[in-house]
Amino acid sequence: MDVTRIVTAAALVFALIDYAAAGPADAPPGALACSGCHPAGRTADTTVPRLNGRNPADIVTAMQAFKSGQLPSTVMDRIAKGFSYDEVKAIAAWYGAQKD
Repeated sequence: MDVTRIVTAAALVFALIDYAAAGPADAPPGALACSGCHPAGRTADTTVPRLNGRNPADIVTAMQAFKSGQLPSTVMDRIAKGFSYDEVKAIAAWYGAQKD
């Protein structure tokens, strides 16, 4: 393994560690608004699902279903329509990286 590959691999590892440690200050636009209804903690007694640590693909799928009206909701259909696909992907990735 040459030096360039080692440096590249190390940079990738540090970038992934930094990404996984992303906190509220690193949240993409719109992500923090979700916490108004979606609990951060595991012990919250609510029917609204927790987003922290969820599979980002599941969040994107749910948001698309809310946006299209395929998934019934009280407010999520209107909220989902306010986000582009790229914004939803960024928010989903950020929530997926949030760990307890």
